[in-house]
Amino acid sequence: MAKRDYYDVLGVSKSSNADQIKSAYRKLAVKYHPDKNKGDKAAEEKFKEASEAYHVLSNSERKQNYDNFGHAAFENGGGGRGGFGNFDFSSHFSDIFEDFFGEGFGGGRKNRRSNNRGSDLRYDLSITLEEAYGGKKQDIKFSTSEKCDVCKGSGSKPGHNVSSCSMCGGHGQVRSSQGFFTVQQTCPQCSGSGEEITNPCSGCSGQGKKQATKRLSVTIPKGVDDGTRIRLAGKGEAGSRGAGNGDLYLFINVYSHELFKRSEENLFFECPISIADAALGTSIEIPTIDGGKAKIKIPPGTQSGKQFRLKSKGMPFMRGGGNGDLYVQLNTEIPISLNKEQKELLEKFREIENEKSNPSIKKFFQKAKSFWKN
Repeated sequence: MAKRDYYDVLGVSKSSNADQIKSAYRKLAVKYHPDKNKGDKAAEEKFKEASEAYHVLSNSERKQNYDNFGHAAFENGGGGRGGFGNFDFSSHFSDIFEDFFGEGFGGGRKNRRSNNRGSDLRYDLSITLEEAYGGKKQDIKFSTSEKCDVCKGSGSKPGHNVSSCSMCGGHGQVRSSQGFFTVQQTCPQCSGSGEEITNPCSGCSGQGKKQATKRLSVTIPKGVDDGTRIRLAGKGEAGSRGAGNGDLYLFINVYSHELFKRSEENLFFECPISIADAALGTSIEIPTIDGGKAKIKIPPGTQSGKQFRLKSKGMPFMRGGGNGDLYVQLNTEIPISLNKEQKELLEKFREIENEKSNPSIKKFFQKAKSFWKN
């Protein structure tokens, strides 16, 4: 049966670029992969057909030969170095799937020691809002694993060298065949290091690391917020047999404050004032997060709930560029218990009071009267 046109197989045009060709093949490869279609011969053939097409069209020289001569370019080994010849599906699939899916399909090209990298660690640190405002240095202590000081992390007894893994031959990867398809995986014996310890270190039993209590001085930046995560690269657990360390992540918890509430870089708090101060006006001093004071002038007739904005009196921006703002909301406090003199003065005030001094009250009762009338 005549072979289908490679462009038709992948569903692309001759003008498609390399990324478009690769994307089209990937969709077909995932759809017809043998693991998803076990026992389905038709799917297996489509998978082979798509892979053959991609093998040709993904290479500029083979693609040019195919565009000029069609399938004849690869018959009987034709086409020179770009020829198709005896196509090794197993090897080619491994290369292709390494690009698409990573280590499971050809991860041997990566650093073998990366598989033995140390674990990441988490440390929860609680600070006050004032400390978040000014930043601070904090000493922390935690349990972790560190490089063995006896073998210097090699895992081998001093004076003895490590040998290549007997299972993978030092490659760190082993291959297993599934029909025509070859899967490359991390060697289970050496965990991808490619090395075998024949004389393990007595200090760490061949692991290259041992448990320890670690102390660090960390810097908390200004403006840090609740829930912020800070990464300290290479400060996590030591890797096995000389592999790299993991990372340490600081998770910041900022305690609630008795005065201030925070929203991103802005701060808010409520300030109570008396009826007389709200009506007559006054000046008050309010606290700021830096421990200082700020003065606010309250004009006569200020209503309860009025907000005042103090620019740049909020929290610092973590990445620099100034501070947020502080918002002060005034709440008029109604006296709970009055003495005789206060009652007499308020009674007198009510007698001489007229609607002109209370426009909102006047407007409300006008609406109420209209409602009752209708």
